Amino acid sequence: MSLIHTLPSGPLDVVGDIHGELSALRDLLRHLGYDRWGDHPQGRKLVFVGDFCDRGPDSPAVLEWVQTLVERGNACAALGNHEINLLREDPKDGSGWYFDVRYQTDQVKYAPFNRPSDGQRERIVDFLSTLPLGLEREDLRIIHAAWVQPQVDAARAMPAGQVRHEYDRWELEAARIARESSIAARMQQERRDWPHSLEDREHVPPFLPAHSENELNKGMVNPLKVLCTGVERAAGTPFFAGGKWRFVERVAWWNQYTEDVPVIVGHYWRRLHPPENPVHGKQEEELFGHTAPTAWHGARRNVFCVDYSVGGRWVSRRAGEPLQSRFKLAALRWPERDLVFDDGTVLPTLAFQDTAQAL
Repeated sequence: MSLIHTLPSGPLDVVGDIHGELSALRDLLRHLGYDRWGDHPQGRKLVFVGDFCDRGPDSPAVLEWVQTLVERGNACAALGNHEINLLREDPKDGSGWYFDVRYQTDQVKYAPFNRPSDGQRERIVDFLSTLPLGLEREDLRIIHAAWVQPQVDAARAMPAGQVRHEYDRWELEAARIARESSIAARMQQERRDWPHSLEDREHVPPFLPAHSENELNKGMVNPLKVLCTGVERAAGTPFFAGGKWRFVERVAWWNQYTEDVPVIVGHYWRRLHPPENPVHGKQEEELFGHTAPTAWHGARRNVFCVDYSVGGRWVSRRAGEPLQSRFKLAALRWPERDLVFDDGTVLPTLAFQDTAQAL
């Protein structure tokens, strides 16, 4: 078996990014008709698109529950970029529930959050190490961020259970390219010229070309990174997203996806009611253009992002507002193609394969 697994047959409920929001997951599965063990009276199966952890209040419990569902044969799951970071011991914003080095920093935005015991840590790593990067069958494909065929083919050739090894191998290749291009030395000079932290939102950096080149080199050389973080290009100006200043921007790869098989992804912070000022950065609206919040998108109108930004629910906690008002957890029912949200709302998706409306 490879890093691309086969989806189960029959009807599916594809769940978006959860980000440690245990209560949202509990509510959503209840509205979908599942019991606590993932059994469904109509025999439906759950599919998770990744990003189970970080930012929310109970990542350990979410991961433990997803593992139980998968091991009972009632669910399958793909890895997201946040799980890759955990497996590679690469602390990022919102991962203080797991990494001690982030614990104090993450108190400001995300506390309180539960932390795992030593035994839970071991089980989390063992479980995540078994998961694939993508799932497919004849009528559907599931990937966290981007279904780009050359990178999918590369992952298909890699053995199951080796995601960290293979990911690290490609990161070393990107590092070799960086050394030969003197990127590291140029980045050091940029850090001397710009002494502020790139996680400091108040200090807007100039465009740092070596940082941009480094991000782009790592993002596009590593095929596994493309699948779980998306296709990128150099940005014209710096922008703040995901807790840091960035110098490369995501590309709407679905506008070049022309295959017949539909794809469901997470990752991209879609909003049911788009805000005037996006919480997660300017790409919330730019990636989807004028596509309606419940519409299929892309060249063939057969790609759908099911991430409805529940990972931003910490903002509502800080503001003391109802948690389901702005940031939601959703599932896309297949083959019905309707959306179920954690507050019980059910909405049809729009414009499936309607190429007359494609961007």
